[in-house]
Amino acid sequence: MNNPQMGPQPGQQPSPEQIRQMQAQLAAEAQRHGMSVQQYVEQLKAQAMRQHQVQQQQQQQQQQAAQQAAQEQNQTQQPIQPGPPKPEALAVANFLRSQDLKSRTCIFQEKRKDMFKVKRALRALQSPAYEKARKKNPLLPAVTDRPTAESTFKLLPLSLLALRVQKTDPHEGHDHAPAKKTKRTKGLWTVTIVQQQDIDDSYHYMWMYEPSDWKTKLYAVGALAAVFAVVLFPLWPLMLRQGVWYLSMGCLGLLGLFFAMAIFRLVLFCVTVFTTPPGLWLYPNLFEDVGFFDSFRPVWAWHESTEEIKAKARAKKEAKKARRAAAGADGKPSKSKISKPVTATHTHAAPEHAGIPDNVGGSDAATAGSTTGARTVSGSGDGDGMVQRRGMQASVEEAEE
Repeated sequence: MNNPQMGPQPGQQPSPEQIRQMQAQLAAEAQRHGMSVQQYVEQLKAQAMRQHQVQQQQQQQQQQAAQQAAQEQNQTQQPIQPGPPKPEALAVANFLRSQDLKSRTCIFQEKRKDMFKVKRALRALQSPAYEKARKKNPLLPAVTDRPTAESTFKLLPLSLLALRVQKTDPHEGHDHAPAKKTKRTKGLWTVTIVQQQDIDDSYHYMWMYEPSDWKTKLYAVGALAAVFAVVLFPLWPLMLRQGVWYLSMGCLGLLGLFFAMAIFRLVLFCVTVFTTPPGLWLYPNLFEDVGFFDSFRPVWAWHESTEEIKAKARAKKEAKKARRAAAGADGKPSKSKISKPVTATHTHAAPEHAGIPDNVGGSDAATAGSTTGARTVSGSGDGDGMVQRRGMQASVEEAEE
C-alpha cells in the first residue's frame, strides 16, 4: 500500500489521493503569491524555460571555448607541410648563408651538414644588414618585429631549405651490443629530423640548401673539357699523341715494376722464413698506411709478429712512465736527459782517491770516483750539494749498468 503522504515512485502513476494533495499544495502556493492557479503554473513554466535557455547558452559557450582551444593547439602543433622552393625562401636562405650564424658541423645520414640556432637566424633577420639587403633584393619579405621574423624564417622549412633537427644516438633502437668506442670529435652531433618544425630560440636547424659555388662550376667545366679532349684524341697532333703513348708506356712499366717488386719480396720472405727465421722483408712498409717516401724506408727488416710489435710498444710506454716517475720523485730530469756526470772539485777528496788500487779500472774506477765525489759533496750540507749528489748517484747507476 502506498503512503498518501509520500509522492509517487519513479515510473509509477500517482494515486488519486496524491493528485488531490499536489493540487491542494499548488493552490496554496498560488494563493500565497496572490495569483490564480493557472497564473502560477504559467509563471513556473516561464521560469523553467528561462533556466533551460541559460543552461543551453552556457553549454554552447563551453563548446565554443573548447573548439577554439583545440584549434589553437592544432595550429601550434601542426607540422609544416613542405613544398617546392619559393623565390622568397631562396632569397632568405642566401641572405642567412652569407651571415655569421656560428654554424656547427653535424652528421646526418653519414654526411656532414651545417647546423645553426634559431635565435641567431632571427637576430640576423632583424638586423640592419637585412634592411640593406632588402633594398637590393625585393624578394626578401619585410621584417618589422618578432612575429614577422618568425613568419619569414618559416619559409625555410616550407621549402625544405632548412629543417629542425635534434641530437640522437646512432645506435638507438638497435638490438646489437654496444659498438666499439671510436674517437669522438668534440661538438660533432649525430642528428635526426624532428617531425614538428616549430620555432624556438633554443632549437637547432640544419641546412639542406647548398648554394652554388664558383669552384664547383669551375671543376665541372674542367671535367667536361677533359672528357671532350679525350673524345677528340684522334684529332690531336702526331707529336702530342706520341708523347701520350710514351707517357702511358712509362706508367705501365712503373706499375709492372711495382707488382714485380711485390712478388719478389714475397718470394724472398718465403725463402728466408725457412732458411733464416723469422724471415726477411724487403721494404717492410711498402703496403703500410704511411707516406710515399716512408713506404720505401727502411730497405729491409726482419719479420715481426703483431704480438711482438705490441709488446715493444708497451715496453716503450712503461719505460717512459718509469723515467717520468723517477724524475718526479727526485725533482730532476730523467736519466736520458743527463748528458754527463757531475764531478767534485774539492781538494780534500785526494786522499780517498789515493786509497784506490791501480788495477781498478772501467766501471769500478768510475764507481769509486763517483762515490768519493758523493761523500765530498755531502760534507757541504747545502742545497747545491744535495743536487750534485743526486746527479752523481745517477751517473753511478749508469756506470754500473
